[in-house]
Amino acid sequence: MADITAGWNPEDSGFWQKTGKKVANRNLWISIPSLLCGFAVWLYWGVITVQMLNLGFPFQASELFTLMAISGLTGATLRIPSSFFIRLCGGRNTIFFTTALLMIPAVGAGIALQSKDTPLWVFQVLALLSGLGGGNFASSMSNISFFFPKKQQGLALGLNAGLGNFGVTTMQILVPLFMTFGAFGAAGGDPMTLVNPSGTLIGKIPAGSETWIQNAGFVWLLFLVPLAFAGWFGMNNIRTDEVSPDIGGPVGSFSKITFMLLIGFLTSIAGLWLMLPESANGAGWGIPKELVLVAVIAATVFLLKLLPGQIRSSLNRQYRIFGNRHTWVMSVIYTMTFGSFIGYAAAFPLAIKVIFGYSHVMVDGVMTHNTVNPNGPSALMYAWMGPFIGALIRPVGGWISDKFGGALVTQICSLVMVVCALAVAYYMSAAYNSATPEEYFAPFFILFLALFAASGIGNGSTFRTIAMVFPKEQAGPVLGWTSAVAAYGAFYIPQVFGEQIKAATPEYALIGFAVFYAVCVLVNWFFYLRKGAEFYNP
Repeated sequence: MADITAGWNPEDSGFWQKTGKKVANRNLWISIPSLLCGFAVWLYWGVITVQMLNLGFPFQASELFTLMAISGLTGATLRIPSSFFIRLCGGRNTIFFTTALLMIPAVGAGIALQSKDTPLWVFQVLALLSGLGGGNFASSMSNISFFFPKKQQGLALGLNAGLGNFGVTTMQILVPLFMTFGAFGAAGGDPMTLVNPSGTLIGKIPAGSETWIQNAGFVWLLFLVPLAFAGWFGMNNIRTDEVSPDIGGPVGSFSKITFMLLIGFLTSIAGLWLMLPESANGAGWGIPKELVLVAVIAATVFLLKLLPGQIRSSLNRQYRIFGNRHTWVMSVIYTMTFGSFIGYAAAFPLAIKVIFGYSHVMVDGVMTHNTVNPNGPSALMYAWMGPFIGALIRPVGGWISDKFGGALVTQICSLVMVVCALAVAYYMSAAYNSATPEEYFAPFFILFLALFAASGIGNGSTFRTIAMVFPKEQAGPVLGWTSAVAAYGAFYIPQVFGEQIKAATPEYALIGFAVFYAVCVLVNWFFYLRKGAEFYNP
């Protein structure tokens, strides 16, 4: 598709009806499945690790939680450079190249999962590379924001993000299904035999059955290859002063993207090494993860600023968002909504497996958690429902917010999340101290679905607030930046779950999250719902 070099003004109703609407919608409907695959590749470790346990891979549950944490932290960190790709490289160039890069971790996972002898560090490297899918969200959202008028951005961004988020649900349905048969013949490798029962969307699979766990990686090539072509031939670069004024040729754009991504990878590796225990190939120094996360973010922003030439001058202009206090306010609020959605999506399958898949019984006066529960629910049968609801309802959140105001909708969602998190904590504690934890699964599961729903609606409402608070040039980078900060939930929540499960107090994780949600209620009220606030946005 030809680049748009001048005259792009979606706020002009005449231009929008004659030209803009068609072009914007075409770019949106290519962007959505590309983003969907990004989410799938980023978060498929949540399902893969469950099946690794079922197959008897020689790793502890706490070690497998680190794979989700690694992909989560890397995906969040890569969103920082990705926030600025559109102005530097153009939308078409960015979406094509970042979608094509996802083939690397997909193929790598397919190969590595064919052997139980594959060492942990190989899976950790592949989890690191899976972070590419998480980074794509920032550039995708920034790109789409430039195509649509403000009055339609709530719905457009909600569709892009919400249907993109369906990558989590799509993955949680497709991966267990494709693991049940040799979809790729001899080229896909040999099956393995289940040691423990597994499951799919439609029911349990008994121990002793054959499974092709490697298909969890290979299946995404069926989508990524055609999507790369669709992005190249169907999308547009908007070469206007406000969007992408001086991007040069495609090869130059790809080089800039690669170099900026490498910075994100390097800071992620450093942060992960500082945080992970020695048993998971880390330093074992026990540095608080909150401090390391702040250091990773600061180092990534600082190193990007050191890049020379056009990149530095463009970033200097885009970095003006950091002088706007509402950038930081919205980062906190969006962390509550999207950070919760993505973190719970990553941790939910393995949390169900560990809490309800085992009976928690006293042995010689000590509570044990390693007796397989034959009546436990299948994590792969239920876990997809939470992200499905959260993603499905996200565009609804944008649509409602367009009518009633983003901050008001966010406030209601925040209150619901406080209550649901505390209730989930209660049932988690009861289940983790019971020989028959399945008795508590129904209320636990329903309340967790409510958490997903509230976070999904809140995801849409926060984007509406951003569109109202920031000028157009800043709105795109702010969307990318806030999504980067919030995406650390994909690291933080699985990591906290893993630590608290190891400490036999998983409910503490949800209590801590509830306290954070309560703080967000106050922050949102003070800045956007309080009469006299600078951007009163009920």
